[in-house]
Order: sequence, then structure tokens, then C-alpha cells
Amino acid sequence: MSKIIEIKKTVVEFLKENIQSYDVTVIKIEKTNDIWQVIAEVYEDDSFLKSMNLPPKQVRLFYLVKIDNDLDIIAFERLNSFEGLDSTST
Repeated sequence: MSKIIEIKKTVVEFLKENIQSYDVTVIKIEKTNDIWQVIAEVYEDDSFLKSMNLPPKQVRLFYLVKIDNDLDIIAFERLNSFEGLDSTST
């Protein structure tokens, strides 16, 4: 199996388990030195609405996940936005 496919599967499984989201889409995979950086688009329930016991609404969030060559997750963080997806070309 291709390494990039393995990286994608690892990130999707990790985010589904740890963020409890069923809708995860990998939108960017990039390798720098020996670290893979993956950007994923995730739809989650709005935490504010959830805390107020209001009907849930899905919000789109982006996560950066870093993986080493052994497929170990070494870091992840939620991003404020992802410019590459929201930008428009003129």
C-alpha cells in the first residue's frame, strides 16, 4: 500500500476516535524531512449549542496532524482556518 494512503487512513482513524466526528476529509498531505503534515476538514457538533442543550448544528473545523515515518502521531492541533481551501483565484 502506498505510504500516502497509510498516512491518510491513520489520520482519519485518529480524528474519528479522538474528536468523535464521523465526517473527516483529508484535504492536504505534505512531507517535510521525516515528518508528514496532514490537514483534515472535520465536521463536529457546535460545542456552545451543545452546552446550552440546544439542537445540534455541525460546524466545519480544520486540524493539523503531524506523523512520523513509523505512523506515530506526534502532534495535532485545531486550526483557526485553512487558507488553501477558502481562497479564490482571480
